[in-house]
Amino acid sequence: MDWLINLFVGDGIAHVVLTFSLVITFGILLGKVKIAGVSLGITWILFVGIILSHFGMKVDKEVLHFVKEFGLILFVFSIGLQVGPGFFSSFKKGGMQLVACATAIVFLGALTAYGIHVVTGTDIPTMVGVLSGAVTNTPGLGAAQQAYADASGINDPNIALGYAVAYPLGVVGIIISMIFIRYALRVNFSKEDEELKALSEENKLADKVSVAFNNKMLDGRTISNIRNLINRQFVISRVMHEDDSITMADAETTIHLGDKMWIVCQPEDTEAIVAFFGQKVDMTDEDWETNTPGAQLISRRILITKSSINSKRLADLRLRTKYGINITRINRAGLDLIPYPGLELQVGDRVMVVGPADGVNKVADVLGNSLKKLNHPNLVTIFVGIALGVILGSIPLLNVPQPVKLGLAGGPLIVALLIGRFGTHFHLVTYTTMSANLMLREVGIALFLAAVGIGAGDGFIDAIMNGGYRWIGYGAIITIVPLLIVGIVARVWLKMNYYTLMGLMSGAMTDPPALAYANGVAGNDMPAVGYSTVYPVVMFLRVLTAQIFILFAL
Repeated sequence: MDWLINLFVGDGIAHVVLTFSLVITFGILLGKVKIAGVSLGITWILFVGIILSHFGMKVDKEVLHFVKEFGLILFVFSIGLQVGPGFFSSFKKGGMQLVACATAIVFLGALTAYGIHVVTGTDIPTMVGVLSGAVTNTPGLGAAQQAYADASGINDPNIALGYAVAYPLGVVGIIISMIFIRYALRVNFSKEDEELKALSEENKLADKVSVAFNNKMLDGRTISNIRNLINRQFVISRVMHEDDSITMADAETTIHLGDKMWIVCQPEDTEAIVAFFGQKVDMTDEDWETNTPGAQLISRRILITKSSINSKRLADLRLRTKYGINITRINRAGLDLIPYPGLELQVGDRVMVVGPADGVNKVADVLGNSLKKLNHPNLVTIFVGIALGVILGSIPLLNVPQPVKLGLAGGPLIVALLIGRFGTHFHLVTYTTMSANLMLREVGIALFLAAVGIGAGDGFIDAIMNGGYRWIGYGAIITIVPLLIVGIVARVWLKMNYYTLMGLMSGAMTDPPALAYANGVAGNDMPAVGYSTVYPVVMFLRVLTAQIFILFAL
């Protein structure tokens, strides 16, 4: 029976694998249990890890540290890669507001921690540990430990104990704050979904409009000539002439008074384009399709799956010249893009092609249009991105006096965002299927939570019994008070969407478990977008404030 005992309390590879497997399995099963309709979901893995570790199922510290960091890297990198295409546009359309709110949460938390130190007399090193645990920021903990050791010449175990004691309730406190705001402010998910849908349609979907051409100044000009006269992105898909015949438009098509045009453009440009050409007329998509003589033209969405097309400019492919087709819009990661000659194509783009059936079929062959090819993950991009992220996260940014770094979470996230948006410029295939991305996310967060729980279980009970129970209360105050203040302001005065607010709160606490909970509640990517918008800035501020806090006390 010795082999069985060693399997559960030994130190071999089999013991490590068994421990992580049991922690994750029981955590996921408990996550399915709901109390009053609320479940902590995957966060249960953390608590199962604490319990099993307390009863002897421990893991070597070096192994534990590697699994925790690698799991976190997988989680944040997959998030960044998924939301990268929409991250920068989101930042322009309200990202500064999110960053301002997150910054307020960071500094309110630091002020709250300092206030508790003044009132209770708790020493600064312990208070910084509690602060790092309450905001679930491991890099901040490491920065504080390093700063204290370098400044004083000794290590203070209370920093790590404060973190371990405050961390579990820090995770729960963030989720509790989300739930409190949801019920206190009577958030209606149906209404949130409707507003989100309207916002998506307004900001992401291209507008199709039928226009009667009556601008005498432009009569007889070609489309390419007209395009140079107005600084707007648009595509004229088809033209109906006075004899009701419909032809597919290209750059050399001549427009005459009385013609009707089917135009695709961005919603914000619709009014200006209609006024430029003439006046809007009521014609549906069906009118354009059914009135095509002999149904000569068809429209079809084609998926780009050939890696050779990746990063190619639309003009370089000369699809219109070769096959007599017209590309009216390109959908990328849920956004409709208006095509123009310099637009770089990416694997995973969905291209709307209009033209003769034979030409459209040939274009499908050129672009790939094979779902099977997209099922194969692009591991090179993933691991190149992780390697670059680790390098970026290790670069010292400031010295106060210790180097401030983005760390092994902030670096990979920023690189993933950049690759998701600009990777094609370097011939990287950035597309991954949603199922593959979710698998990376879930495996990463499960490993991270299990490692944190197993690590916190050793000495956790002793710390609480020896007066550390007060630290739990301090941590809860540091977690909840700033979140509720900023959360209520953002919801009531700034009218922030609740899904985005959950992402803001998770990102402001750099807390993957809270984001996992928010994603499960929302059922969309809005929390992840909010999280990724504020995470890089917050990670930097958390590390900086932890070090300044320590140095301020010495």
